[in-house]
Amino acid sequence: MPFHILTGAFVHESNTFKQGETTLQDFRDDVLDLGQSAIDRFGGVNDELAGFLDAGRAAGWRVTHSVSAHATPGARVSAEAYDHIAGLICAAAAEHRATLDGILLSLHGSMVPSFCEDGEGELLRRLRAIVGPDMPIAATLDLHAMVTPAMVEQAQILVSYKTYPHVDMRKIGRQAGDLLDATLRGAIRPRTLRVHVPMLDEANAGRTDVPETAALYADASAHEREAGILAVSINAGFSEADITEMGPTVLVTFDAGHESRANEIATALARRIWDGRGKVANTFLTPDEAAAQARDFDPAQGPLVIADYADNPGAGAYGDATALLQALLAAKAAPGAFAPMIDPEVAAILHRHKVGDRVTLDLGGKCDPAFGGGPLRLSGEIVHLSDGIYTGDGPILGGITHSFGPTAVFRVQGIDVLVVSQPGQMLDLQQVRTFGIEPARLRFLVVKSMQHFRAAFEPVAGLVIVCDCGALATPQAHLRPYARVRRPVWPLDKEASFEKA
Repeated sequence: MPFHILTGAFVHESNTFKQGETTLQDFRDDVLDLGQSAIDRFGGVNDELAGFLDAGRAAGWRVTHSVSAHATPGARVSAEAYDHIAGLICAAAAEHRATLDGILLSLHGSMVPSFCEDGEGELLRRLRAIVGPDMPIAATLDLHAMVTPAMVEQAQILVSYKTYPHVDMRKIGRQAGDLLDATLRGAIRPRTLRVHVPMLDEANAGRTDVPETAALYADASAHEREAGILAVSINAGFSEADITEMGPTVLVTFDAGHESRANEIATALARRIWDGRGKVANTFLTPDEAAAQARDFDPAQGPLVIADYADNPGAGAYGDATALLQALLAAKAAPGAFAPMIDPEVAAILHRHKVGDRVTLDLGGKCDPAFGGGPLRLSGEIVHLSDGIYTGDGPILGGITHSFGPTAVFRVQGIDVLVVSQPGQMLDLQQVRTFGIEPARLRFLVVKSMQHFRAAFEPVAGLVIVCDCGALATPQAHLRPYARVRRPVWPLDKEASFEKA
């Protein structure tokens, strides 16, 4: 009889400094697909579920998919949303317990519900209560996971992405699936160990286009070719989630009898993360400095792409910071574009008008003006109105359809501002081209993203620069009021040290 595998995806990166909660409706607005509908949407694209299915086809599994649930990074996940989605996965495990051989999950690793610090550990604990201590559980994790001891205790197999920008989701899903199949066949008896580094996050947040950081992931892959070493995962951490166990980790999933070597590998890689703690590749410009470069930039080889790093919705920032836009307007830097400005109130106002109308309104800065600036009183022309639906065609979102909700392009002093209703960071050129913004026609293009934008936007850019506008995801960690992280920790405490032998 074929092995029967339960699959599921419950993915959220939680910024504990952000006001409010991530609700069940936020998941519905992004991804909350059950069973076959999730397979139809994600089974043939760059998604972990596609990798799970690849492994299942090769092994001849019977697959039951419970749910695929994703929400844009944001505030802590509400208890209602968490219990509903976790409940779907647990109910499927209970329903099929009699025939189930293993569980394969797509998780993030930095989900923080409103009622505890460890969303993934809690989900695994609930599953263990249903299926018992011995059933093999494998999970994929985002490269920015904050892996807790509970997670490695509850799941035998953990495999994280090795690319940032993340372009290897399907590949990592297949790797986790293949390891689960080998476990079920009795070919391996896996366990995972964890080494933690006392930092808020890895110096370059795991950027795999930075040589020193890329070398860590290349060496992790090389170690996976050693006998008994099944998966080596380097997790950069997520400094916007203030929990006790926050920080980078190295995981090694190993076969029985190879724990000593696994510990050597994990400790050596963790030591390299610690030793590189002060080596930051990005040069963070102020808004005025970025605006001056934009004003003077020659776009003959492509536009200047400006990463609005600190207001990245992909790190849970509000996405409505105005400091950089204000500086660009003051510098008269047009022609350019700014994408996105997450302001559902303004999007609704613009949708009450028609293309060509001139409107005066207060744009952005409404969520928390202390981080990145308050509303700007602006007059401009509506040049595009849309329902916000787009289908990606780049390395991360290729073939995947999402929506910004009611969306407008608002032209102010020659700068086209993409005003959206639903949050999302810039990952794909279709997130601007769908709405009539063509980078090739611009002197500059602002993208609210830290790093993921590079996969699609760097190839068309004349130059990429990075701006810290002081928003919620600012690299100046001391501006955030940490209360839960275990101290001392780098860089908040200069006396922090890495003691692992």
